[in-house]
Amino acid sequence: MRDTLLQGAGVIAIIISLIHGVLGETKVFARATVEPPRLRLLLRLVWQAGTVAWIGGGVLLVAASAMADDAARHWIVATLAVVFACAALANAIATRGRHFGWIGMSAVVALATAGY
Repeated sequence: MRDTLLQGAGVIAIIISLIHGVLGETKVFARATVEPPRLRLLLRLVWQAGTVAWIGGGVLLVAASAMADDAARHWIVATLAVVFACAALANAIATRGRHFGWIGMSAVVALATAGY
């Protein structure tokens, strides 16, 4: 059961990450006017770096479910729980709870810690 919870947390993390990347490109940067153009490119790349990092975190959570080493599993879950909890908190505060991202990130934290 705990492996299934970790796998679910990983899959949700990957889905949220992909949504983050797509919405950033189609909603945020499609309307944003940032000058100079190099700064706009930098902001887009930093935005997508977060997307890639969260996808990596999701992959690690899925992989942790198959690990026999409890220490590795512990540190993967603990680290990613903190990362997603900070992101969920920041999202909830910045959007005053009106954006669904913090709910998904909180689900990742809940499932990952339950699967630990």
